[in-house]
Amino acid sequence: MTRLYAGVPTRPSCNPGAGSRTVPEDEEMPTDAEPGSLARRAWGRDLSWWARDYVYAVAAQLRAIGAGRPDDLMSGTKRPLVLLPGIYETWRFLEPLAEALHERGHPVHVVAGLGANRRPVIESAGRVVDLIVERELEDLVLVAHSKGGLIGKHVMAFDPVGERVRAMVAVATPFGGSRYSSLMPAPSLRAFRSGDATMRALAASAEVNTRIVSVYGAFDPHIPEGSELAGARNIRLDAGGHFRVLADPRVIAEVVRAAE
Repeated sequence: MTRLYAGVPTRPSCNPGAGSRTVPEDEEMPTDAEPGSLARRAWGRDLSWWARDYVYAVAAQLRAIGAGRPDDLMSGTKRPLVLLPGIYETWRFLEPLAEALHERGHPVHVVAGLGANRRPVIESAGRVVDLIVERELEDLVLVAHSKGGLIGKHVMAFDPVGERVRAMVAVATPFGGSRYSSLMPAPSLRAFRSGDATMRALAASAEVNTRIVSVYGAFDPHIPEGSELAGARNIRLDAGGHFRVLADPRVIAEVVRAAE
């Protein structure tokens, strides 16, 4: 497997979502330069992150060609995990993360019915519920990327099965929507507008936020509003991007923290 997460600490925690706080890493921009110089540095940094983000995304999509072997990930004695990829992603986009978590003893469940995750959030949430019921999963942790976090929150907030979810770790999820979505030609992308009915309903369901860990980059080219979620445990990474942040060791550390 691709060892993106070697050496990550596995310290457990009993309450992953306690309080509403952002836990940043230690990067700071220099403060002794002229404002124009700082702006150029920030622009150049963001452009570099954007380029590397798409290199990562293209490589991940190429790696994800084919059905894979999701049944190989279902063994394990630790708390079960359910994988929720982002829009236009199959589960294999998250395969390195899934394999790393499986190696730590967690059974990882793939919702094959999501396909490339083009369906509306409500319909996709129903497919997740079906899998949880069919496999009789309890006290599970959802591991989500982007749109997958919206699907996971919908399960937690609007279905009785949501009570079986111990926590969700969501990476780069547009909990507050994205202003760019209104510019997109595809209805599946325009659904991320903050004024969309499903997005409004999810935003109003704040009681489940304490069970959510939101992990996001310092810059996200797809979500200029960011992914901070009131009431959740918010983790702001040093690096930027929407896809490449999945390879940050802090992601698996937060899943382990939530699950163990």
